[in-house]
Amino acid sequence: MTGNFTHLHVHTEYSLLDGFSRIDLLLDRAKELGMESIAITDHGSMYGAIEFYKQAKKRDIKPIIGCEVYVSEKDHKIKDSTNRRYYHLILLAKSKEGYKNLIKIVSEAYVNGFYYKPRVSFDFIKKHAGDIIALSACLNGEVNQKILENDYEGAKKAALNYEEAFGKGNYFLELQNHGIKEESLVNAKLNRIHQETAIPLVATNDVHYVNKEDFYYQDVLLCIQTGKLIKDEDRMRMPSSEFYLKSYEEMEEIFADYEDALTNTKLIADQCKLEFTFHEPHLPYFSKVEEGLSNLEYLKKLVDQGLIKKYGKIDKEIRSRADMEINVISSMGYVDYFLIVWDFVRYARDNDIAVGPGRGSAAGSIVSYALDITQIDPIKYNLIFERFLNPERVSMPDIDIDFDYVLRDRVVDYVNDVYGRDHVSQIITFGRMQARNAIRDVGRVLDISYAKVDKIAKLIPSTLGMTIDKAFEASSKFKEIYESDLEGKRLIDTARKLEGLPRHTSIHAAGVVISKEALTDIIPLALSNDQLVTQFDMTEIEELGLLKMDFLGLRNLTVIKNTIKDVKKNRGIDVDLGKIDVNDKKVIEQFNKAKTIGIFQFESAGMRNFLKNLRPTVFDDLIAANSLFRPGPMDEIPKYIHNKNNPKDVSFITPALKPILDVTYGIIVYQEQVMQIVQKLAGYSLGEADNLRRAMSKKKMAVMEENREIFIHGRLDEKGEVEIAGCVRNGVDELSANQIYDEMISFAKYAFNKSHSAAYSLVAVQTAYLKHYYPEEYMANLISSVMDQSTKLYLYVNETKALGIEVLPPDVNKSLAEFRVEEGRIIFGLSAIKNLGINMISAIVRARDKGGKFENFKDFLQRVDEVDQRALNKKGIESLIKAGAFDRMGYNRSSLMAIYEKAMASVSENRKVNLKGQLNLLDDFSSVSKKSDDVKIQNINEYPKKTKLKLEKEVLGFYISDHPLSDLADRLNDFVNFTSDYKDNLSDLEIQMLDKKFVSMAGVITNKSEIMTKKKQLMSFANLEDMYGSIEMVIFPEVYKKYRNIIDEDSVVLVKGNLQVDERDVKLLTSEFIDINQINLKTLYLKTKYLRYNELRNILVRYKGDTPVVIYFSDKKKSVKLDKKLWFDINEKSIKVLEEFLGIENVKIS
Repeated sequence: MTGNFTHLHVHTEYSLLDGFSRIDLLLDRAKELGMESIAITDHGSMYGAIEFYKQAKKRDIKPIIGCEVYVSEKDHKIKDSTNRRYYHLILLAKSKEGYKNLIKIVSEAYVNGFYYKPRVSFDFIKKHAGDIIALSACLNGEVNQKILENDYEGAKKAALNYEEAFGKGNYFLELQNHGIKEESLVNAKLNRIHQETAIPLVATNDVHYVNKEDFYYQDVLLCIQTGKLIKDEDRMRMPSSEFYLKSYEEMEEIFADYEDALTNTKLIADQCKLEFTFHEPHLPYFSKVEEGLSNLEYLKKLVDQGLIKKYGKIDKEIRSRADMEINVISSMGYVDYFLIVWDFVRYARDNDIAVGPGRGSAAGSIVSYALDITQIDPIKYNLIFERFLNPERVSMPDIDIDFDYVLRDRVVDYVNDVYGRDHVSQIITFGRMQARNAIRDVGRVLDISYAKVDKIAKLIPSTLGMTIDKAFEASSKFKEIYESDLEGKRLIDTARKLEGLPRHTSIHAAGVVISKEALTDIIPLALSNDQLVTQFDMTEIEELGLLKMDFLGLRNLTVIKNTIKDVKKNRGIDVDLGKIDVNDKKVIEQFNKAKTIGIFQFESAGMRNFLKNLRPTVFDDLIAANSLFRPGPMDEIPKYIHNKNNPKDVSFITPALKPILDVTYGIIVYQEQVMQIVQKLAGYSLGEADNLRRAMSKKKMAVMEENREIFIHGRLDEKGEVEIAGCVRNGVDELSANQIYDEMISFAKYAFNKSHSAAYSLVAVQTAYLKHYYPEEYMANLISSVMDQSTKLYLYVNETKALGIEVLPPDVNKSLAEFRVEEGRIIFGLSAIKNLGINMISAIVRARDKGGKFENFKDFLQRVDEVDQRALNKKGIESLIKAGAFDRMGYNRSSLMAIYEKAMASVSENRKVNLKGQLNLLDDFSSVSKKSDDVKIQNINEYPKKTKLKLEKEVLGFYISDHPLSDLADRLNDFVNFTSDYKDNLSDLEIQMLDKKFVSMAGVITNKSEIMTKKKQLMSFANLEDMYGSIEMVIFPEVYKKYRNIIDEDSVVLVKGNLQVDERDVKLLTSEFIDINQINLKTLYLKTKYLRYNELRNILVRYKGDTPVVIYFSDKKKSVKLDKKLWFDINEKSIKVLEEFLGIENVKIS
C-alpha cells in the first residue's frame, strides 16, 4: 500500500540550518520504504529543487517540486513592525505552468518581500495560483493559527479564500500529528471545516530529518542557526522527535481515522506532472546588428574585419581556420553568444575598462581573437579550437573574461541595461560546513572549551578535499583524541553528521546569467546585497540551458591600465602593450634571473626558485612554467629543467612526436598536446581527441581501454571502411603506440590548458615589461592596488627600494589617496594610513588643490575644516602625525602629538563663533610668525627612534622612515636563514612543505601576551617583526621561563625554532632566544698576499671562533669573506699572533 501515500511536506538540507534531510539519504530511505513519489517543500526557497529532481529520477521516484512559502498578513512590500506577521503555506507545482507560477511567487517573496523572511502577499499568490496545489501547512498556517486563536469562522473563511484562489480540488486542509497537543485540537477543527465546505483533507508529516534518531543532529543545526547552546532551555527547538520520514504503515496508524487524507496524497501526486527539460538553450537574441544583415552575416563581417586588423591579410590557413570555427559556432547555435560577448567586451574597451588578453580555452579560438575578445594568436601558439568548443560534444561555450577589478561592475550594469534587468542575474553559491568549521560550529553548541575545540580542529589537515573521515588516516593525533576522549568523540561524531551541509548562501564571485526570456519564467531568484541572484547554482543554471558567463575582476589589469596612463602623463609616451615583443630579452631576463616580485603569477618564492633553475629564455618557457608550477605536474619539473638545459638528452618514442613535444623538451605539459598526439598519430578528429582527453583526465577506465585499441589499431565504420586509421596504419609500431598511450594517461590527469596558460603568461610579460621600462609608474600603481594588504604593501615597497627607487613617507603637501610618482620618486599614498577615511583624504586633497600647500599645522587644520567640517577627526590626525605626514613642515612628531587635540578644538571653536582675531587655544602654547603665520611648537624632544618607529608601524603596518634592524641587517645575515616574506610568497603546496622546518630569524618582538596553562605555567605569544614583515611566535612554558628576561616588547632578538603550518598560517614554535646585543656583530678585516694564505689559514684554524673574517688579497686586489668554519676567536692573545704575522696595520676590527 506504500504507493497510496506520498510525503508532501518535506524539508531538505536546503532549508538552511533547519532541515537535516540530505537529499541523497532522504531519497534512499524513500526508495527503501517503497515510496513511488515524494515532494520537496523547503522553507521560502527552491535552492534544492533541481538536485532533488535529478536524484529522485535516478532512483525511479517521482519528484514533486514545491515550497513552503511565507504569506504576509498585509502587502509584502510593507517592511516595518506593522507587518511582522506571516503564515506558512505549502505550494506544489502540477505542471510547467504551475512551476512558472511557483517560481514567480518565490522570487517575489525574496526580491520584493524580504523582511526577516521572504514573504509574499495572498493577493500576489492569487494572481499566480494557476496549476498549483496548495496545502494549509503546519500549525503556523493561517487557517491553523486562527483556530488556535479561537476564531473558527475566521479559519473557515481563510480556507474558503484559499480554495477560491487555487480552484476546487487544488487546495487541501493539512492534517499533522507529531504528538503535539495543539495538533489534535486543530485536526478536529480542520475536519469540521472539511465537512462544512467539502475542502479535502490531506495527511502529512513535517519532515525535517530522515530517521527518528536524527532528531539530535537537527537540534544541533537549530542551535547553530540561532546561536544557542544545546543545554539552553529558552531556545527554538522542535517540540518532539516525530519530524522524520515515516513509513506508510506509521502514517496509516497515526491517521487511522482519516483514510481519505492518506489516499489524497496519491491523488495530489498523480496530478503533479512537472518535467524539467535540460540542455535546451535559452540564449538571448543579439539585436544590435547592421541593417540588412543576418546575425551570422554580421558575425562573419566582424570576424573578417578583425582578421585583417590582426594579420594584415587573410591567407589560406587563416581563412580555413576561421571558416571552420564559424561553421561550428553556427551549427551549434552560438552565433548570438559570440556577438553578445563581442558587444560587452567592446563596450568595456570603449569605456576605458581594462580587459584581459584571454582566460581559459576561449583563447584557442581565432574567432575570439578576431573579435578582440582575446589577444592571443591561436595559430602562432598552436592553440586548439576544439578544446574550447567541441562539435562532437554538445555543451555550452564558456568564455570567461577578466576585467579591471575596480570597474568590473560597470560591465555587468551594461549587460543589465542592454538585455533588461529581469533577464540578467548573478549566480548563487552555497557555503558548506567543511570539516574544521563543522568541528568549530558543533563545539560552540556543545559548550566545549574554545581551546579544546581549536586544538581538535587544527589537527584536521588543511589540504583540499579533506574530510573528517580522511583526517582519521591523515592525523594520528586526531584519531587518538577520538579514541581516548569521550567529549572529543561526541564532538567529532556530531560534526561528521553535519559536515558538508549547506550553511549559508553568497554570490558567485564572477558568474552572471543572461536569458532570452525573463528569468522568473525559468528559475527562481533571490536578492543578496541588493543584487539579483539565482536560487540555482552555476552547474544547474547551465543544465537548464541558460547562458552563464564569468565576469572576473583582476587587480593586475587595473595596475596595467593605470601605469600606462601615468607613463603618458609623466613621460608623454604612449605604451601599446599589443605591440610589445613577448621575447624582449630585457623583459625575459627578469624571469631568467627570477627577479619577479610584483610580476603576475610569477612572484611566489617557489616559482622564483623554479625560475632560477629553469632559466627561461623565450615566452614559450613562461607558458610552460605557468602550466608546470601546480600540484601534480610539479613532479615533472626536474626532468623538464634538465631537458631544457641539456637538449641533447631530449628523446622521443617516435619521430612523429617531435613536432608536438619539441616546444616542451619532450614532455607532455598541455592538454592540447594530448589532443594533437591522438590526432596526428592515430587519425582522430580533434573533437574525438578532446573527448578522449577528458576521459583520461577523469580516469574513465572503460572509455580509456576501449580507445586504447582504437588508438593503436584504428576503427572501421559499418561499411568496413577506415574511420580512424590508428597508430599502426600510420607507421608507429604497436609497442611504441602502447607506450605513448600509457604516457598520455599518466600526463592527462594533470596536463594544463595551454590556451589559458598562454593568455596569463602574456599578462605576466606585460607586467614585467612595465616593471622594467617604467618601474616608477608600475611600482606606484602596484603598491596602490594592495593598500589594504599590509604584507603585500611592505613586500612591494621593499621591492621598489631594491630597484633603486626612493619611496618617500606620507606628506600632507604631496600625497594623494594613492601612491604616485614625482620626479622619479614615489610619494606614499594616504589611503595606506590606518584610520584615514575617504572623506578625510578627499578633504585634504581638495583643500590643497584649492589653496596650495599647507604652510603649517594650523593652516592645515583650518583649511581642511573649511572644505569639509566633518572630515577631521582625532584618530585620523593622530595617524597622520604618527606616519610622519607633517615631518616636512619641520615638526617633531612628539610635539604635534602633545598639542593636536587642543589645536583641533580651537579650529572647531573658531568655526562655531566665527570671530576674527579671537584668542584661541593655540596661543596657550605657540606664537605666530608674522612672515608665515606658522605655529611655533613648544620645544619638546622627539621620540626615541624605537618609539617613533613603533608608532609609525602602528598606523602603516610597517616601517617606512627607518627600521630597528637597518643598522644590523648586513651582519645579521650570517645568523639568519629565514625571513618573514618567504612564507608570504609561497603556493599552498609550498607552504605545507615548511612544516617542522628549523629556522633562525632576527627581529623585533611585538604584540606580546601571556597566558596561564592548565598546569599553571606561564607561556607567551608574540610577533617577530623583521625587515620584511612578521611571523607569530609561540613560546612554550619551558622556553619562556628560560628566556623571559629578554622576551620584552620592542626587544631586538635572534630566535631559533621550528615552523608550524596551519593552512596558510605559519607560526614559529620557539626554542631559543638570543639578545642581539649578546651577538658578536664585529668583523675581522685582514690584509695579506695570496701566497701567504695557507699560513694565515693555520692561525685561523687554531683560534676558531664566532667573528666573521674578511681577507683582502693585495696582489689580487680582491676581498673574500671566509666560510663560517674559519671565523676567528678575538682575544688579546689571538690578535697579537695575527699582528705579529701580518703587521699591526693589516689587522682591523670593526
